[in-house]
Amino acid sequence: MNKEKQLPKVAFICVHNSCRSQIAEALGRHLAADVFESYSAGTEVKGRINPDALRLMKELYGIDMAKTQRPKLLEELPSIDAVVTMGCNVECPYLPSKLRMDWGLPDPTGLSDAEYMAVIRTIEEKILELKKELSLKKGGSRLTAAF
Repeated sequence: MNKEKQLPKVAFICVHNSCRSQIAEALGRHLAADVFESYSAGTEVKGRINPDALRLMKELYGIDMAKTQRPKLLEELPSIDAVVTMGCNVECPYLPSKLRMDWGLPDPTGLSDAEYMAVIRTIEEKILELKKELSLKKGGSRLTAAF
């Protein structure tokens, strides 16, 4: 039986799953879908994705998150290979995975567009770094070794 290798599943976790984790999921799908599958979820959820996140992601990347994403609870995630927490300064519940990391990002909710865009650009950089790490075929990378 010839099974195609499945891509690692990466979950971006934040308390309310309304801003940073949603941005990370969208940018993961936009920039790294060939290397890993992106998901997001929260321990609690708000009724909608943050309007500034929706607006700026559409302006900056042409991504309409309102059409493709919604806030989700951790229980809605598939089996995950890697968990990336956004830096919510809370202890996230245990989610089985081969790798855990925290990006320590400030919450841009209520801040200026410039501050918001700085967080979005940092998420973009981190997504591209994660993509590069997971793309490595050899070399003993801690991320590659986890998969």
